[in-house]
Amino acid sequence: MVKIDAAAGSDLGQPRELPMAGQRRERSDAAANRERILCAARTLLAEQGSDALTMQAVATAAGVGKGTVFHRFGDRDGLTQALIDDYMRDFQDAFLHGPPPLGPGARPAERLEAFVVELVQIQADHLELALAAENPARHPLAPVYATLAFHIAALVHEIDPTLDEVVVAGFILSAIAPPFLHRMRSVLGVDTPTLQANARALLQGLTRTDDP
Repeated sequence: MVKIDAAAGSDLGQPRELPMAGQRRERSDAAANRERILCAARTLLAEQGSDALTMQAVATAAGVGKGTVFHRFGDRDGLTQALIDDYMRDFQDAFLHGPPPLGPGARPAERLEAFVVELVQIQADHLELALAAENPARHPLAPVYATLAFHIAALVHEIDPTLDEVVVAGFILSAIAPPFLHRMRSVLGVDTPTLQANARALLQGLTRTDDP
């Protein structure tokens, strides 16, 4: 049975605090350049979808050289990770430090349900970016998703220590992965509240019964 210890943490990727605003100081022109690139990337995703997010397209839209985009973000994965960090920062702060049931203070089962419901909403709201960040070949997990997996695994261990929490965390994240949400919403027309309600029902146990 895999437990949440140093070894498990290395499998999942250690949870990390996303950088808070103001912690990293940049020259004003460098910071403006970075934000211009990120704004251009967000616009491309909103108007043309995840397939349009190439380094050249972002550079053209931002009015900078392609080399500038590579220098700031490394590659497409680095660019999408920077975009994800922007919208995941508040979510991470909420589940680590915010009020219950998402934050500390509620029962583990309530926290897990609140976490999954909110994550479905966030990924649905930023679906094109979430799709752009999907990279099945990437190992280890992107830092922000490793943090989500670690948090789920810790809650699962509190709920039932006999389970392999790392495997269960992987199942849960896979069940609400961006490609699945995209298919449900775009192909089958399922709205976000329905997805959230059914995710909660699965967590509560489809076959669980109070009968002896």
